[in-house]
Amino acid sequence: MNNINTWKAMTAVLLCLLIVVGCLYGMGIGWKGKTANTPEQTGSVTETDAGETPSDGNEMLSLWTADAASKQALIEYIEAVTEEGGAEYIPVENRVAVFDLDGTLFCETDPNYFDYCLLKYRVLDDPEYVDKASDFEKEVANKIKEQNETGASFKGLEVEHGQAVASAFAGMTVDEFNAYIQEFKKQEMPSFNGMTRGEGFYRPMLQVVDYLQANDFTVYVVSGTDRFIVRGIVDNSLLKLPAGQIIGSDETLVAPDQGDTDGLDYVYDDNDKLVLGGEFIVKNLKMNKVTVIMQEIGVQPVLSFGNSTGDASMAEYATSNNPYKSLAFMLCCDDTERENGNEEKAQKMVDLCAEFDWVPISMKNDWTTIYGDGVTKK
Repeated sequence: MNNINTWKAMTAVLLCLLIVVGCLYGMGIGWKGKTANTPEQTGSVTETDAGETPSDGNEMLSLWTADAASKQALIEYIEAVTEEGGAEYIPVENRVAVFDLDGTLFCETDPNYFDYCLLKYRVLDDPEYVDKASDFEKEVANKIKEQNETGASFKGLEVEHGQAVASAFAGMTVDEFNAYIQEFKKQEMPSFNGMTRGEGFYRPMLQVVDYLQANDFTVYVVSGTDRFIVRGIVDNSLLKLPAGQIIGSDETLVAPDQGDTDGLDYVYDDNDKLVLGGEFIVKNLKMNKVTVIMQEIGVQPVLSFGNSTGDASMAEYATSNNPYKSLAFMLCCDDTERENGNEEKAQKMVDLCAEFDWVPISMKNDWTTIYGDGVTKK
């Protein structure tokens, strides 16, 4: 009898355990104590304890002023295109947003573009390179120096700068070039207290990137700056994007022993490393941005963010003949107290926005901060 009673007791315990386990799985709780289909498991956005979703626009865009028309336009757009079953729903694979870098995500000029200042430093100030610089590189760097000091304009400088960057860093591996950029990023920003060159990201725009990613948008940077320089700026920064989603101006890459041998005739071997080849290929501005988007992304964007006429073609490409609801936003550099703004230039962009039906973003009126606490303009 004792054996029978023991068997009955064990059976009862096992049945209880099975019932408990079944109930737990019925509630969606797995062995690790997580509910089934958690964000960690599926990548989806679920409700928080407060009853609000992490992808809520007003919550995620907290550095934007409450009445900013540009913020509301973006929130209304995102809510419309992510509503499953809605008339303006966009499938996830077509949720592509493209961003310019300088003046859109990152400080445009202090006193010039990041890549212009990098070249000037390399050619005129780097003690390890100044004696090696070519006459052409010195000519371009001195034009940049004069531009920094006087505001002078030089026709063709965009392409000349690209050519000089390619030659001034030729022979470096991609990793060595990135390491050089990381060191340059540590320099103090000339016009600001509390910020280095690598920290010049617009905090409200970083929130836009986070907001889009939370709503299953794929974000690309499409910049006129050299692709490897943009990757260096983004590397170890607050902007979390993989290298494959960064597009910029291009230069050649070769194997060190390749010489003049065509890539069709040279075979890469286990002793090779890719190095900068010294030849400039293309400046990724204006119409070139449109063609490279199709070449590298292969999908017409539905959102475009820029700040200048160099981004106009990209904006029009996103919003013209698009099968999906689309918008283009343009930043207007109208803040002269917290940023190196230019009210006249900003007004021209506001006028262009009215003409082309783009959405203007006012740095002065739409943002509660630009670079975050602790950063002040000198």
